[in-house]
Amino acid sequence: MHVIGAGAGLPPGGANAVGGKAWNLARLADAGLPVPPAFVLPTSWCRALRDGTADDAAVAAALDEGIARLEAATGLGFGSARRPLLVSVRSGAAVSMPGMLETVLDVGLNAAAVEGLLRLTGNPRLAWDCWRRLVQGYAEVVQGLPGAFDDMVAAALAQGEVESERDLDHRVLRGLALAMLERFRGLAGRPFPSDPRAQLLAAALAVFRSWDAPKAATYRRLNGLDDDAGTAVTVQAMVFGNAGGNSGAGVGFTRDPATGVRGLYVDFVFNGQGEDVVAGRRATDGGARLQRMLPGVYGQLEAMCHTLEGLFGDAQDFEFTLQSGVLWLLQTRRAKRTPWAALRIAVDLVEEGLLSPAEARHLLDGVDLATVVRTRFADPGPVLARAQVAGVGVASGRIALDSAAAARLAVTGPVILVRQETVTEDIAGLASAAGILTATGGRTSHAAVVARQLGRVCLVACPALAIDLVRRTCRIGGQAFAEGDPISLDGNEGSVHAGMQAVVAESPARELAAIARWKDA
Repeated sequence: MHVIGAGAGLPPGGANAVGGKAWNLARLADAGLPVPPAFVLPTSWCRALRDGTADDAAVAAALDEGIARLEAATGLGFGSARRPLLVSVRSGAAVSMPGMLETVLDVGLNAAAVEGLLRLTGNPRLAWDCWRRLVQGYAEVVQGLPGAFDDMVAAALAQGEVESERDLDHRVLRGLALAMLERFRGLAGRPFPSDPRAQLLAAALAVFRSWDAPKAATYRRLNGLDDDAGTAVTVQAMVFGNAGGNSGAGVGFTRDPATGVRGLYVDFVFNGQGEDVVAGRRATDGGARLQRMLPGVYGQLEAMCHTLEGLFGDAQDFEFTLQSGVLWLLQTRRAKRTPWAALRIAVDLVEEGLLSPAEARHLLDGVDLATVVRTRFADPGPVLARAQVAGVGVASGRIALDSAAAARLAVTGPVILVRQETVTEDIAGLASAAGILTATGGRTSHAAVVARQLGRVCLVACPALAIDLVRRTCRIGGQAFAEGDPISLDGNEGSVHAGMQAVVAESPARELAAIARWKDA
């Protein structure tokens, strides 16, 4: 067990030992940046649990030691009825695997602690929303009950006459949380665990187990990663983006991961937690509302881009939370990017004096310079619909409405995967498709990040898309399509077109000329 923050310094062994997430958090904390206190169980625990050389009791003892350190750092008590400490339980492999491993938030709540959180914050909506989120997340990740409460959430939204859980008041959230507890008892055959330490142990073990989930194994196979490396588990004091007012959660990139253009690229939701942004189930704000309502915070984030690139020497993808206007960093990692963006970023970092040409060339390892092109349609014709761009370029193909259909249709030609939302369980479909179109989600959701890394054209949050999985059809901008019909995605303009389109390609002449000069020098 290694502590992060509170003057603990950097843990030994680097990212291979504690996972990339915890290692980078430790570097942020060591640099004096705002990081909630945390501790990490290294990747060796995952390997030991897999081969039987460690057991649940050993994990529980390590968690107890870490919780004692968090209590000392925060002045809060885990399970306290007056000043409760809540924690997130997060994965973290040595190499980033966006969305492939699991997370459980708000661990530590029970009937007494929820009243304590209400007294501590004076915010009943926050208290009941956190308990609702814990029950739902625990059921999905620990108990293996994905979607078990979706109908209850939909009914609560209808009752509250709102579009998002973030708009539900504390009365509706209280009723929802209590109803979820009853359903959990019926589905699991036992009550929801009231002991915070039992919650914590079960969540940590579930995160370790997620290393062997099918989607994680598929991702490692596609990216040539070691199956035996294992994940770490980071336990971190919660900060609350769902506290209302000037609170929220976001994901930012220090540069546009699709084009490489310098500048803050952010998705943000007010009154939400991080899973609302990265899970791909909710519409997000591209940052315009944040900039308009909290220009000072937006300026902090822009300054943070420069700080992070100076610290890590590369473009970064970072998660953050605002709690009552106070900015906290929860994670940073090397930004996954398209090959076109990789060239632009490497050249610009040299021109800005952050890297030498030799260092920048390392950022291009694995990029075939001769094949980097940006494509556009020669004459796309009428626009059926508009969407947010998550992966640039253009793609034409036949519609597939799930991963199985994508794999089947891809045998005979290019495929466009059309989904309600981007979910990481679709990793096999993402790999089979030439492009992805979704009705909801944001540009920085985990699945959108993976699609961009795979070099796929990706359009998300398309309000004019409606899918009927029973009939295997969809409507885009009022036009009906059956599965197998051709459509085209323009990831440069954010538009959807009917039929197959002719493509024109261009190469990154400025960047290629700069790299040639480096070689000459």
